[in-house]
Amino acid sequence: MPGIEKLPLEETLEDSPQTRSLLGVFEEDTAAISNYCTQLYQAMQRIYDAQNELSAATHLTSRLLKEYDKQRFPLGGDDEVMSSTLQQFAKVIDELSSCHAVLSTQLADAMMFPISQFKERDLKAWKITKTDFLLLADHDTAINRYSRLSKRRDNDKVRAEVVEDVYTSRKKQHQTMLHYFCALNTLQYKKKTALLEPLLGYMQAQISFFKLGSENLTQQWEDFLGTIGTSVQNVRREMEEEVGQMQENIQQMERSCDPLYAPCDPDPAHSPVCRNLTRKQGYLYIRNKTGLVSSSWERQYFFTQGGNLMQQGRGEVAGGLVTDLDNCSVMAVDSDDRRFCFQVTSFDGKKVVTLQAESRKDCEEELAARVNQTALEAVTPSPSFQQRHESMRPSSKGRTGRTSSISSVGSEPSPALSVLSLDALVAPDTPIQFDIISPVTEEISGQNKAAAQPGRRSNPFGESGDNAAEDNSILHQLFIVRFLGSMEVKTAESADVISETMRQILAARAIHNIFRMTESHLLVTCDCLKLIDPQTQVTRLRFPLSSVVHCASHQDNKRLFGFVLQAAGGRGDSRVVCYIFESNNDGEKICDSIGLAKQIAFHSEMVSLYQS
Repeated sequence: MPGIEKLPLEETLEDSPQTRSLLGVFEEDTAAISNYCTQLYQAMQRIYDAQNELSAATHLTSRLLKEYDKQRFPLGGDDEVMSSTLQQFAKVIDELSSCHAVLSTQLADAMMFPISQFKERDLKAWKITKTDFLLLADHDTAINRYSRLSKRRDNDKVRAEVVEDVYTSRKKQHQTMLHYFCALNTLQYKKKTALLEPLLGYMQAQISFFKLGSENLTQQWEDFLGTIGTSVQNVRREMEEEVGQMQENIQQMERSCDPLYAPCDPDPAHSPVCRNLTRKQGYLYIRNKTGLVSSSWERQYFFTQGGNLMQQGRGEVAGGLVTDLDNCSVMAVDSDDRRFCFQVTSFDGKKVVTLQAESRKDCEEELAARVNQTALEAVTPSPSFQQRHESMRPSSKGRTGRTSSISSVGSEPSPALSVLSLDALVAPDTPIQFDIISPVTEEISGQNKAAAQPGRRSNPFGESGDNAAEDNSILHQLFIVRFLGSMEVKTAESADVISETMRQILAARAIHNIFRMTESHLLVTCDCLKLIDPQTQVTRLRFPLSSVVHCASHQDNKRLFGFVLQAAGGRGDSRVVCYIFESNNDGEKICDSIGLAKQIAFHSEMVSLYQS
């Protein structure tokens, strides 16, 4: 490395013009170094920030890959191969994240620290010394004053003051210039170390990072990556074949369906009317009365199921019952404002449904399908309740839902149902209770017995005598509910029994045209659940909180909820009954309230045991 230029310290006292000129060159060089080092510092700071961001992003990627098993994809299913592959990738990326974290630490120590020290300490010290040097104006003033001393009027006191002033200012200027020259000379050395040390640290950190990576990524990982690459190529090839086949199908379907795009009737020669249909489904317009003489038309999807005409709106989860096709009459009708209309009339003539098809061909096929379906129902024995709603059961390959003691369940069974069948939850042909029996008829006999006992007073309103204890309960929450039905179930081990009970009760109500529901007030306390008549305030039913085993709401219709009760029987056995309700509020809130009540009751019981 060539010699380093230096400012002569011995020239500082004389302060010649040549020394000042050389000083200006050194100052210009130092200013250029300061500007260049500032830019280099910013560039290295970007490298350090990018490395920190890469380390954080790599760690986040590894964490997300580890959480893949916790995700619930509607169409994903249980892909164990994909899950295990991502777990292996997460392991590798986690190791790389550790390597990146080590690299970030090394860059901070070996690259950023030296250049930061040069920028913040050395260059800042030079700027402070330069400021002091530029403020040296007292020496020239003192020399000028000394030169103007009078030769004729010589005053010893004045001359002594001027001499002292010259001495002080010249000493200060000399010392300041010495320190300033020393700082400039030192910067000539430090500018080389300030440029080379960060680069040396950067290269050493990168080399250490690559060595660490080569040690972690062994031949085993190379074979694994090769296998995954082959699998990806196979999937891509399969995708290209599937896309090509779908494109061909799209072209064929576009050519074949071109006559069907127009809403008018197609050519009868190419598309004749099929009159042998026994089942037809599609969109129709249904006429709904909005007043005494006014009506509106609504487009719905219609289909037949179990001998019933069902309708389902777009976005709805399940269809609703329109009418029973058993012994009904189907005929074309003329409408004042619509074409291609027909109506379905029930066997007793009380219900008339007016529908509109899109074209004359659709109208005739709808008529034929409904007539054939009616004739089929007339010659086919009426199915039992179990056979009729068997088709409404969800498939065992459905999505997994949440199953817990206080949870939200849907129409799809959970993985527990793959081992425990639906018939193991609810027995076939189990009687369903659609209404709540009045407490007056239930408790007359009990009140008569109580009246016969001496010293005991009967309550004419059907209330029990432990209301005072219930009034002192911490929790009191009231909800408006409507009773849909209850039925005895086989087991209380799984919350999926609530979903199956909801399905059977709703199917039975639709089949038997039961639409009336009993409205009650559900009172949730820390002791019990009570169904209260909203008009008479009489307790219709009372359930001890200890007998509530599960409580859950419907996954799709949040207004539906139910709970399972397990009560001891007379001979030591226990009956498990599931009650289903519809509420004005969110069913999950009611389930949360019941769960809170059970927690408070459990806590109170633990406190009592501890105190005793």
